[in-house]
Amino acid sequence: MSPQLLSMALAPLLGLFILGIGNGFLASLITLRLDAAGESVTTIGWVSAAYYIGLAIGALFNDRLLLRIGHIRAYACFASLVAVTVLLQGLWLNAGLWFTLRMIGGWATLGVYLVIESWLLTAADTRVRGRLLALYMISLYGAGVIGQLLLGVADSAGASQPFMIIAILASLSVLPLGMIPRVSPLIEHAEPLSPWRLITVTPTGVMGCFGSGLAISAIYSLLPLYLQRSGLDVQKIGEMMAVLILGGMLLQYPIGRWSDRHDRQIVLILIGVAMTLLCLGMMLLPPLPWLLAGALFLLGGGVFALYPVAVSHAADRAPAGALVRMSQGLLLINALGATLSPPLITPLMTHVGDAGLFVALLCLGGCLVVFFVWRRSRRPAPAPVAPFTSNPPQSVVGAELVVTAALVQGATEHEQQEDLSQVVPEVETALPEVDIAGSEAETAGSAVRPVDADAETATRG
Repeated sequence: MSPQLLSMALAPLLGLFILGIGNGFLASLITLRLDAAGESVTTIGWVSAAYYIGLAIGALFNDRLLLRIGHIRAYACFASLVAVTVLLQGLWLNAGLWFTLRMIGGWATLGVYLVIESWLLTAADTRVRGRLLALYMISLYGAGVIGQLLLGVADSAGASQPFMIIAILASLSVLPLGMIPRVSPLIEHAEPLSPWRLITVTPTGVMGCFGSGLAISAIYSLLPLYLQRSGLDVQKIGEMMAVLILGGMLLQYPIGRWSDRHDRQIVLILIGVAMTLLCLGMMLLPPLPWLLAGALFLLGGGVFALYPVAVSHAADRAPAGALVRMSQGLLLINALGATLSPPLITPLMTHVGDAGLFVALLCLGGCLVVFFVWRRSRRPAPAPVAPFTSNPPQSVVGAELVVTAALVQGATEHEQQEDLSQVVPEVETALPEVDIAGSEAETAGSAVRPVDADAETATRG
């Protein structure tokens, strides 16, 4: 990767890392604070769901705002709004108010991800997206691990200090982008593939992405609550959550590479089986710290790998001209699952007890296994068209990051071997030729052009 390209990507990745630390800290902090205040599990679930509602709204509409005001000013607005919502939560502990603030915070956070991902997307062509995406994943998961470890601060600090720390981090994340030369990458409005067309193309991919949203949202929102009611102090809860995210970070790529050499449907089935067995073990095994940490590490690896393997399976089936829109549509399916998860699982936790979280995840894993086995009996998985690429579920514009040159080339060759004209009839399958041999320096120089922010706004406004 050229120094010029790395310098273009460094600022947004650093901003993501700083804001991601606070975002990971906040997700668990809110659950623990509401529980300590005596709020019901159902209330905690709805407040958690509000964040994902905001993410879904942002995924649909934030790119239009970004097109109007430019990347740097949009990032400053979104990050400032994140800081304000966090500070207001530190001032007043009210479940109804927190629901509204979490929804606004989710909308603003999606805007931050949109700016960063579209910046990376236009910083280079498909040849180097895999490397940029790897740096993105390291920043995202590394920040999540550090954020969970900061939960120990909540024990020694007062009621509002943790929220102040998170707001400071959100404000600091503006500096890397604000201090670089005024450049503004250009993007196009995202048009995701419709859910009905997605189901036609890849039922397995749709169910895998929906199930991933259900599982990851439940883990982020409700696992801290389960750990706190199991008798762990706040610092230990942060450590266990960090172990879980670390498992997702370290195991996702080996599982994905394994899926390159085997039937991806088999890999998805085994992920569902592993999720089922691990959740069963969480309910039956003695609560020893090392045993709990090992189970959470493996659970994180399986749950966090479910989405990218499902997207990779879907990409093996889609025509080249539909890859971007398909990835965007699957992202919205994932967001829908994440939104529905806490309100669906918390009533079970109310009636069954705190272990209801793992009962729900066990049932989810079992349903995924049954569905994946049934789909494999109806239509075996196609051969992988390109190597596995990690796929963070964030913004619809950033979903294009996973469409690498190898994936486009593989999908094009697949079209030549199989008639896919009826798979996605409304999408043009002809695609401009990808320049595999072009230099990285030329890519970096041409993909992002300097634009005066005020002039850009006047032109687009």
